[in-house]
Amino acid sequence: MMNFSTPIRFASLAILALLLGCRGQVSHESPIMIEHGMEFQPRYNSYEGNTFFADGRNMRTPPEGTVARGMLKDDDIFWRGGDSAHPVEHSPVPMTMGLLERGQERFDIYCSPCHGKGAEGRGMVALHGFMPPPPNLLDDRISKMPDGQLYRAISFGARSMPSYGKQIPESDRWAIVAYLRALQLGAHMTPADVPDSVKSKLR
Repeated sequence: MMNFSTPIRFASLAILALLLGCRGQVSHESPIMIEHGMEFQPRYNSYEGNTFFADGRNMRTPPEGTVARGMLKDDDIFWRGGDSAHPVEHSPVPMTMGLLERGQERFDIYCSPCHGKGAEGRGMVALHGFMPPPPNLLDDRISKMPDGQLYRAISFGARSMPSYGKQIPESDRWAIVAYLRALQLGAHMTPADVPDSVKSKLR
């Protein structure tokens, strides 16, 4: 004969658990809830009114001059490239191969759609009718601009070029300026400017 004792036991336990979960009667009392720490604390939601303050607003305006931690940005040369009247002549960031590689990567992402990967003003946006066409960044006029002026153009925009201050961090803006200087230098070099140690590697 088959032994049904084990299945019967499991079924009995399941039925017992269901019965224990039933109160057997309707209750109009609030359910018992265990409060965990600050889960049910009194609070105000964002943008909610608050009669405690004279202006009736719950969200407070930070005091004038308040600066978020780590956002003081008191170095005017690094963070802003100087001012519009006196842009810094040379980048405050040391030139390294890593900086140039980062600048090339950021330039290809943000600048090449309009200016082209060679910075000659023939990017895909320009070729599809963008007016006015972007300038050739290899021109003498732009090559002679201070580094700070190029940095500020990225930060705040210039004429029809929008600001990229929100998209590109300050360190990456200087990297782009460094890479653009490398492109400009390469565009105006002659074979006589190439070091002898490098000439053998050129094709």
